[in-house]
Amino acid sequence: MRPTTHRRAARPAGVLSVLLLVAACGGADGGGRTPATAPAGTPSTPAASTPAASTPAASTPGGASTPPAAAGVPGTPVDVTTGLDVPWGLAVLPDGTALVTLRDEARVVRTGPGVLARVAATGQDGRVDGVVPDGEGGLLGIALSPGFAQDGQVYLFLTTRDDNRVVRYSYADDRLSDPRPVLTGIPKNSTHNGGRIAFGPDGMLYVGTGDAQDRAAAQDPRSLAGKVLRVAPDGSVPPDNPFEGSPTWSYGHRNPQGFAWDSTGRLIASEFGQDTYDELNVIRPGGNYGWPVVEGPGDGGGRFVAPVQTWATAEASPSGVAVTSDAVLVAGLRGERLWRVPLTPEGPTGTPEAYLQGALGRLRSVEVGPDGSLWVLTSNTFRGEPRAGDDRLVSVPLT
Repeated sequence: MRPTTHRRAARPAGVLSVLLLVAACGGADGGGRTPATAPAGTPSTPAASTPAASTPAASTPGGASTPPAAAGVPGTPVDVTTGLDVPWGLAVLPDGTALVTLRDEARVVRTGPGVLARVAATGQDGRVDGVVPDGEGGLLGIALSPGFAQDGQVYLFLTTRDDNRVVRYSYADDRLSDPRPVLTGIPKNSTHNGGRIAFGPDGMLYVGTGDAQDRAAAQDPRSLAGKVLRVAPDGSVPPDNPFEGSPTWSYGHRNPQGFAWDSTGRLIASEFGQDTYDELNVIRPGGNYGWPVVEGPGDGGGRFVAPVQTWATAEASPSGVAVTSDAVLVAGLRGERLWRVPLTPEGPTGTPEAYLQGALGRLRSVEVGPDGSLWVLTSNTFRGEPRAGDDRLVSVPLT
């Protein structure tokens, strides 16, 4: 983990202590401040500032709804929800709202224009059971099953006392129930836990894992650390994985953080570097991405798959990734900006352009929202400099 002088700001103890359902009630506060009617420390939804979804969601073969691909460059952000404590994962629901994980509180909330609701889970006080937050670990990634519209299944990546794991839940009426472990035994540590999960167009679940401070493990295809893993929705290993009987899809990763697929089916992933280069990679089955032998392009003599883009670590710390019809969008933490990398027939190889530089602080996750805009989660309540209303979910139009 790169050293940092930032610290997490203290938050009021009452955040999300009651179930909230906030209706749209007037114009947005341009500064992102929490409305005076909300208790201190309570997330809010300045709903009227965000247009209602107007574009029908596309249907995937599995039956889940996904936002339509969009084109254009990021415009001016507008608050959807404020007052979130260390938000991490973001999954857009078919009804135009989204589920957001709160890493340290071990909670899931449902939010969107005019809506904020705490999702009850099976643990103490409605938290997700078994989560043990520690450093960069806690309640991290979230993904909807390919058949979510029919089966209502939600997958969570979480840190427990003994490991990182993926657990499947049934979701209905703002409640998570029937937890079933899908993939367990992923090495954990206070840093380098990975945590991003996503279903690919092949219906398989992809899981990003960090090296958990054991660099050598990233080069061992048998270890679950420092990998992109691929499993079936029930956790079984697909027969076409590159290493027989293993969930390893690619290896040699330091700490992959974001997944998205372009229209040709290419898996594009972001990755934290150490001191010199952050990376954007196109993931190939069985590919070795070099860590810890090389960082960035390197000179592995053809042994390693080179990144398609690199950044200086001060400019990126790339986290969540979204793909539109013409570009890859990458949320930057330390870089405090949204990178737009044009898509070409060869992949995301155009010249990167920076947007929102310093406007929102650290950016954790980005997805295409229900109206075709980008939905972006900030991450200033951890290692950042929180502003009034942080952390927040914002809508960024593509203009």
